[in-house]
Amino acid sequence: MTGNPSISETVATYMTSLRTRKVHARETPTSACAITSDILEQLFDFNHLPENWNIKDYNPRSRLQKENLHQWGGPLARHALSAIYAITFLCLLRSDEVLKIRREYIEFNKNGVTLTLPFRKTHKDGGIQPFPIQALPEEEAHLCPVRALGEWMNASKIMTGYMFRKIVSGDWPSSQDIPMTSEQFLEMFRNNLLDLDIDPYPYGTHSFRRGGCQYLASQRRWTIRQICSWGGWSLEFSNLTIVRYLISWNDNPTERREDLFNPTRPPALKCYHCGRSCHCA
Repeated sequence: MTGNPSISETVATYMTSLRTRKVHARETPTSACAITSDILEQLFDFNHLPENWNIKDYNPRSRLQKENLHQWGGPLARHALSAIYAITFLCLLRSDEVLKIRREYIEFNKNGVTLTLPFRKTHKDGGIQPFPIQALPEEEAHLCPVRALGEWMNASKIMTGYMFRKIVSGDWPSSQDIPMTSEQFLEMFRNNLLDLDIDPYPYGTHSFRRGGCQYLASQRRWTIRQICSWGGWSLEFSNLTIVRYLISWNDNPTERREDLFNPTRPPALKCYHCGRSCHCA
């Protein structure tokens, strides 16, 4: 048997029966809580504070010196995180796919960048559509992979090999051409959430893929077909994997139930492109 197992009827039947057994056993499946564009904007603002963003000369600290809660990472670590956040969120990529991006996968052009991955989890043999990403307006700088990549490359001076390497002593990326591990990324991401006094434990590396999916659906008003095409999901809709990314009990609701038919509810966030702020935009 060959092909994508995620669209196999046998696998779909097994997963359905597995969910049924878990329901009977009173087990509640829990997905990583989706990250929101609002939280990403808060992280962006905090990381871009001068004391967190400006590159400083290496200043070794004594092991006996008590560290501040927010000193888990230096400016270079925060530059790397900003780029990883934006790419993972907007391109609907898995964190390990982003961490293994190499310089040759990125092509800069006059409008932005084109990211071409040679393989993905569901595309082992290639045939992956490139991600043409244009620079976003200043109001959406916190979601812009073009800005974040440029800032990271300028700060890290990485021009070959893996773009996101393990952050080692002195807040510098490793000189060895080895990608950052998912474990280190998750630890830094959760520390970054603690900077904002946000409980980090509901969030995981999959929070960005889920959050980006919901952002494109609810804020960008993309259709399910567009999201599936962009994110690399099957368009056969036989197993509706996309639904698990759009809906989960532990996500923060975007609208209150009592406001769904309320004609006097406050306007939504103004769209930077069309200028509309009504909920039907």
